Amino acid sequence: MNWRSLRWQIAVLVALAACAVTLAVGLLVHRSTYQRSISDGEGRALTALWTEVDRYRLTGETTAEQDPGVIPHQLLAQVRLTGQASTYYDKRRPEIPWMWAAQPLNDGVFAVQVDMGSEVRSLSALDRSIVKASLAVLAVIVPLAALAAELPNRRLRRVAGTARRIAAGDLDARILPRGRPGDEITEISVAVDSMAGALQQRLVSEQRFTADVAHELRTPLTGLVTAAELLPEGEASDLVRDRVRVLRTLVENLLEISRLDAGAERAETAAVPLDQVVEDSVRRTGLQADLTVTGAPVVRTDPRRLDRIIANLVVNAHRHGRPPVEITVTGTTIAVRDHGPGFPEFLLTNGPQRFRTNAAERGHGHGLGLTIATGQARVIGADLTFRNAPDGGAIATLRLS
Repeated sequence: MNWRSLRWQIAVLVALAACAVTLAVGLLVHRSTYQRSISDGEGRALTALWTEVDRYRLTGETTAEQDPGVIPHQLLAQVRLTGQASTYYDKRRPEIPWMWAAQPLNDGVFAVQVDMGSEVRSLSALDRSIVKASLAVLAVIVPLAALAAELPNRRLRRVAGTARRIAAGDLDARILPRGRPGDEITEISVAVDSMAGALQQRLVSEQRFTADVAHELRTPLTGLVTAAELLPEGEASDLVRDRVRVLRTLVENLLEISRLDAGAERAETAAVPLDQVVEDSVRRTGLQADLTVTGAPVVRTDPRRLDRIIANLVVNAHRHGRPPVEITVTGTTIAVRDHGPGFPEFLLTNGPQRFRTNAAERGHGHGLGLTIATGQARVIGADLTFRNAPDGGAIATLRLS
């Protein structure tokens, strides 16, 4: 149980509100009962006093108290001040409370006392009953409040889960709210679904544009490649051929990204020795890298796509970092590290983004290599993460399943 969840917060608020209402009602009942007990005690004390006064006047005998040293001095002062009968609640001994009544008579003061113990015990019993009833009500209300809060809490968890799926790339995820119109959670659900739909539409439009541009460029590019090969040998021709090769690589990368975005790629897995695949991939790039392999790992994956991922990581390390480039193979994990300035902050936060490097110190490029590597890793079910080493340099880690 998560005590910080909305369900328990609502339950706590309901419990606090119930406690406040119970306390207010309990205080009112206690106060009202106390006042009624005092009023009844005063009435009984005055009745007893007048009975003793009448008896004294008729017979000259009385059991009333006449010793000023015994009568409470507050009552004496009040009677002498007003000259009329008065009452006083004596709480000097809480276990034996008395209600006094006195009045002046024959230059003296007659006083009687009435036991208030039964009233005090009744009031204490009432207080205990109120506390017990309050605890019983809380024992019922708090679970009911938690259960009642579970429905909106479950709906909010569903909204949060769908939002996380959308953030992870599942743009087909929808909440499909079933609540009543005007309900706040329903409004949030509708807003999230609308946001996902708009985002999906924009992303599909972007993917379609990329694919269309790449396809439209293939035809003139093919003619351009052919024409470049027919140029006479020379420095200018070599420069043209080099730029044509760069343009051809860019178009091929765009086509590959469009296929990855469309989900048209499927892995063809086979059991391959991981160290040999990595070594062959590095050799085909023609770049220098220090390879360290622990054990003789064998993994079931798509060797062609794995080769594409390793090649892109090594090329990216040389293009944007500084040597030495180190490749470490441990079990089914491959780490590629350079000793340059490290990955830019936006890449560490949001992942690779096409046509964005956003860091002059990491050289030049189109920002497609890592995007393709991430897409191919997703196709083969691998996890590709990026981080910066504490002592400098970028580290790309590929974990194969």
